Amino acid sequence: MVTTCMHRLPAGIELECHVSGQPGLPLLLFLHGFPEGAFIWDELLAQFGTDYRCVAPNLRGYGRSSQPTAIGDYRAKHLVEDLAALIALESPAHTAACVIAHDWGGALAWGLANRYPAQVQRLLILNAPHPGAFLRELQHNPVQQSASQYMHFLRRPDAPQLLAENRWQRMLSFFQHPDGSLPVWLTPELQQRYREHWDLGVHGACMFYAASPLVPPRPGSSSDELHDIRELSLPDEMLHIPPPVRILWGDRDLALQPALLDGLEQWVPRLQVEHLKGCSHWVVHERPEAVRRALAEFLTQDYS
Repeated sequence: MVTTCMHRLPAGIELECHVSGQPGLPLLLFLHGFPEGAFIWDELLAQFGTDYRCVAPNLRGYGRSSQPTAIGDYRAKHLVEDLAALIALESPAHTAACVIAHDWGGALAWGLANRYPAQVQRLLILNAPHPGAFLRELQHNPVQQSASQYMHFLRRPDAPQLLAENRWQRMLSFFQHPDGSLPVWLTPELQQRYREHWDLGVHGACMFYAASPLVPPRPGSSSDELHDIRELSLPDEMLHIPPPVRILWGDRDLALQPALLDGLEQWVPRLQVEHLKGCSHWVVHERPEAVRRALAEFLTQDYS
């Protein structure tokens, strides 16, 4: 059974969590992306709750979790510290048997595995770029630069208001196929679930983009406007990922290009990559059985 609870972290942030399984069992931590929420993991929580303590938070800024208003409250450091504190609260051993993460949740999971490697035994990434690869592609790959232009809209102060217009039609458009149609998995019932989730506030969700330094240059920008991304560098010690990593990658992701998978071995020595042919960015909704299978296999692999 999947239930909800609130966790108050030492920093004063509260995270609303969907949970299953008995406390004290090995911990699985599930992290959603934009514009999703903890509820996308409910089916997996129900399936794995027999043998694991499964926890899926609404990240800071989402749902009934704390939604601070300042951009600085959404710096990656603070978001990663939320997750480390949550693991410490939920796991007697202060470690997660696996962190399963998509999109922005994946971005935070990369940071968590780098900064707190003792707290992450395994990392399952679903269409979320490693920061070193993302920076490289935003600096040098025009295709990825073009695919990431939507980030500028989400950084606008008025983005939350514009997204809410016409019963969240702009937000629903993020799920569209290239021809403008909505996918079959996005049923009217699921659309309503999303609307109710977004009605709780999306300011914080947009702040993830406003706080991030990884932003594509605009076409035709002056050299001054491009200075930040062109001059930005990330120290190698921030990019190394010690735990075993398995990546599931939908190869028809419109926002994240396949070149983001190139060269990951330099930062991720224990890496497996599985391509999901014909799958879009929305892996959890579109290929739930592939995610379940990959997680079950990954948890039984011996890395001793």
